[in-house]
Amino acid sequence: MLWFVGTGINGYRGLSIAALEVLRRCDVVYIERFTSDLSEVDIQGLDSLLEMHTKPVQRWFVEDGRDLLEAARTKDVALVTYGDPLIATTHSELRSRAAKSSIKTAILHSASGITSIIGESGLHVYKFGRMVTMMSELHSAVTVYNTIFQNLLSGSHTLILTEYSHNDESKVPFFLDPTSVFKMLLDAEQAHKHEIFSDDTFAVVASRVGMQDQKITSGKVKSLIKVEFGMGPHSVIVTGALHFTETQALASVTENIDEPTDNSQSINRIEAQMVERYAPKAKRAVQEMRKLISHSTGTNKGIYETLENAECYIIDAEGFLRQGKYELAVLSIGYAEGLIDALRYQKGINPWNTPA
Repeated sequence: MLWFVGTGINGYRGLSIAALEVLRRCDVVYIERFTSDLSEVDIQGLDSLLEMHTKPVQRWFVEDGRDLLEAARTKDVALVTYGDPLIATTHSELRSRAAKSSIKTAILHSASGITSIIGESGLHVYKFGRMVTMMSELHSAVTVYNTIFQNLLSGSHTLILTEYSHNDESKVPFFLDPTSVFKMLLDAEQAHKHEIFSDDTFAVVASRVGMQDQKITSGKVKSLIKVEFGMGPHSVIVTGALHFTETQALASVTENIDEPTDNSQSINRIEAQMVERYAPKAKRAVQEMRKLISHSTGTNKGIYETLENAECYIIDAEGFLRQGKYELAVLSIGYAEGLIDALRYQKGINPWNTPA
């Protein structure tokens, strides 16, 4: 049988009585340390509590899973993990493989670090959008940046988990520092320019939640980027629209540096940005085209009708934008520009070079 056992967020001291009873009955107890950090002190404390030697394992051992599942066919085997055992997709996949192989499994749930971070911040759990992880690779920042953008469009908060790694060769685990997260997101803003992240963006940094030296800090990026957050694990929350009770909580239960602000107020969809940028240009182009063709000889009725259609598409685009029908708004402005360009190439005149 294979047991999935969560320690919760307080190390081995957070194990329930039921979990301890199960672990003491197990023939083999594996401890994974790749989803989050279980310290040497925790492992030694667990060994002492169980009166047996547990086996710390690396990511590859759990992801491969064959030795673990083979042992679980004839023995009681436990996989101990930080937080809740089924938050990690690796563990869920391993459980599915066990079920397919007719190996019995059981879960002993515990407190999740994710819900604990949200609760400790004072923010409402139902106000959070998609969660994301920031790695140290540069391309990771683009994914995180886009996730923040999409969440802010609906006024939602974004929980950013940060990179952690621990291997047998290094006794000191690696935790990505929140300052690095902020710098990478500022660089992403410079590259993509959606105006969603700046020095004035309000954020929360949760460090070492569940440990004795836990620290929850909130403020604007320009203030947080100067803070020394110490050893991880760290998580970052970029807030969206704030309920007044959330604002009060941030000011009272976190180490608050700056007054909480709504990061979602000035956020605009890419489609809306496009229509707002292109519609005025298209209007000017239509007006300029009317002037240019009025001075040409042989102008026919069809050209004026085409310009009228272009104007209708521009009006439709602005109307769809007000209704929140963003795809239709972009399509309409595209049709308008297409008609203008058709006349441009037919008549050999360029109405787009007019000043704003």
